[in-house]
Amino acid sequence: MRDLLRSVWNEPQAPDPPRRSWRDWALVGAFVGLAIIEGIVRQDLPHRIVWVPVAVAILPALLWRRSRPLPMVTVAFTGSAAATVLLGGEQSGIGAMGAMLLLPYALYRWGSGRDIVMGSAVAFTTAGIAMLAGDVRVGDAIAGFLVLSAAVALGLAFRYRARAKVRERERIKLIERERLARDLHDTVAHHVSAMAIRAQAGLATAETTPGAAVDALRLIEAEAASTLAEMRTIVRVLRRNRPVDDGDHTPGIADLASLAAQAGAGPSVEVEVDGEIADLPPALGTAIYRLAQESVTNAVRHARNATRIEVHVTTDDASVRLLVRDDGDGGPARSAGAGYGLAGMVERAGLLGGTCRAGPNPERGWTVTAVLPRERAAT
Repeated sequence: MRDLLRSVWNEPQAPDPPRRSWRDWALVGAFVGLAIIEGIVRQDLPHRIVWVPVAVAILPALLWRRSRPLPMVTVAFTGSAAATVLLGGEQSGIGAMGAMLLLPYALYRWGSGRDIVMGSAVAFTTAGIAMLAGDVRVGDAIAGFLVLSAAVALGLAFRYRARAKVRERERIKLIERERLARDLHDTVAHHVSAMAIRAQAGLATAETTPGAAVDALRLIEAEAASTLAEMRTIVRVLRRNRPVDDGDHTPGIADLASLAAQAGAGPSVEVEVDGEIADLPPALGTAIYRLAQESVTNAVRHARNATRIEVHVTTDDASVRLLVRDDGDGGPARSAGAGYGLAGMVERAGLLGGTCRAGPNPERGWTVTAVLPRERAAT
């Protein structure tokens, strides 16, 4: 209970309260005018000579209800209760005083935890004193407190709704950051790894075979161009207010053959696709490509003495299955290579309702398997 009270007391003020605008001035002007008109027209209004000035003096508190809710609640409710007590319990008949309900609403909507606790004590205490001084009937007192509580509940409801929207925006931002991290890892890490391997091969053969170094530079240039193209595609997707060019290409299963072409001097990459891929959802095709790309990159970087990498995709009416297998050595270095890559692969598969697993083969090599359902990706 103590922790709950402490959390309420330390609740920060709601962020970004609306600034005072002409609408607030118009609202106050309308209620002040209503109070004056009511005081002139209603001859039966008790102590109207007092209550009209009190209403006119209190209503401007609405102008600061969002920026300074506690002082405005204190001024308005204390002033109204003091007038009631001084007038021998005569309640205000000014209908414009109903605008005071906007103050407790603003207190709970925009105030901090301390403001809410202290403002609630002021509002309910002064309201109770005014009712006791005016000898208000029990039914009317209950109705008054219910109306005041309704304003409080409305303020809390809108405060909770605003916080829920903020949490949802933060959740969406987190998802976008995670997706960006996966895309950057899958694209940049793959191409940079290929460039590093080819640069090492070019340096190793530069003295004995000068032409090999030139070929390595050409391959590095091609990898760099591919990296820049995919980075531009990612940036265009993130900037959703800009149209995507017709030349932009999101890779899919049909592009898996490029993984074999990019193998270079490393282990050979064999790609096999069984089943129809023309009607696959684009998100599903891209996910399969990224999973295969990351698996091949890990195999090239970490599978020692590997000579062959198999990429096998099977499609049917329900799902798409990916299998990437190599014949390299395992060991601690291979397991350490999982890192963010494997975590990103599992996340990517999970977002589409699928699974992704990776581990050593019983005898030799490493296998990655992924199963992605068609139905989830289509939605």
